[in-house]
Amino acid sequence: MIFAETVKALMKMGWIEEEPLPPLKGEETAGLWNWLTEHAKSEYLDFVKNAHYSAKWEDNERETTVNTIIKRLNTRKDIDLMIAMGTWAGKDLANASHTTDTMVVSASDAVSAGIIKSIEDSGFDYVHAYVDPYRYQRQVRVFHDMIGFKRLGVVYENTVDGRSYAAIDMVEKVAKERGFQIERCFAVSDIADAEKREDAYVGCFEQLSMKTDAIYVTVHGGVSSRSIPKIVEIANAHLIPTFSQSGSEEVKRGILACLSQAGFKYVGQFHAETFAKVFNGAKPNDLDQVFEEPKKIAINLKTAIAIGYDPPIDVLGVADEIYEDIVCDTATK
Repeated sequence: MIFAETVKALMKMGWIEEEPLPPLKGEETAGLWNWLTEHAKSEYLDFVKNAHYSAKWEDNERETTVNTIIKRLNTRKDIDLMIAMGTWAGKDLANASHTTDTMVVSASDAVSAGIIKSIEDSGFDYVHAYVDPYRYQRQVRVFHDMIGFKRLGVVYENTVDGRSYAAIDMVEKVAKERGFQIERCFAVSDIADAEKREDAYVGCFEQLSMKTDAIYVTVHGGVSSRSIPKIVEIANAHLIPTFSQSGSEEVKRGILACLSQAGFKYVGQFHAETFAKVFNGAKPNDLDQVFEEPKKIAINLKTAIAIGYDPPIDVLGVADEIYEDIVCDTATK
């Protein structure tokens, strides 16, 4: 969705001719990329047909893929800008192994993950990473303001990357500030077996639902269109409020609330404007990496009714996305 909104913003800015994008399929970017290589009309940009790469959550595949990309960047030199989507891609390309302009997009926390040196300095002239340093603190504070929980549940993989995805450092900071406890459950995330990821997450979620007042649904390989209906069913059965770290799509599917990203258009616009400056000759590391999304929320009223939560007027007043039903894919019904 972030990539799609970035493309739409580039269209509005005139870098690509405007036309409707094809339907998206989950989190996979290959379909949209292939469509762009065939259909995007531009006097300025070329989406290279054989320049889309994915490690498919496989460690061995990751190493091979990275080596292939780095070799291409250093020998063929046919790529002017690389988009590194996600934490793995950011860590693998934001380094000294090449000098190609690299834009790190959709990494949960580029600083704590070690992708960049700091919010002010990526560490390399040719690297830029989107950073919203207080995003996850805002999320947890808003959730606590809404619910006033005393025990917050969080599921994550207990690795450096897993803690980064879940923004555990930020959750701990707000817990100390607000005086609530964190209940943790560890579940594998960065593995190729999607069913195993999902089962591990759902199992942890079930455990936490019996000993918490609320659950923060963080970015995790086990949270998917297939597992969210199970998560929502468990939460609603135990009257547990949930808050999505990821965004509105999960609220549409039944998670109680999140900080609204209005279809990711704001962050997509930020990325497009940053890309445009690089296309015009700016060094990526000279550009501002910080972008704070507007402080709006998304809320699912059907879920609110199911758990007995009556949102006050001030909560509804800052909601720019209100869902009155729970949407699930045909395959997940």
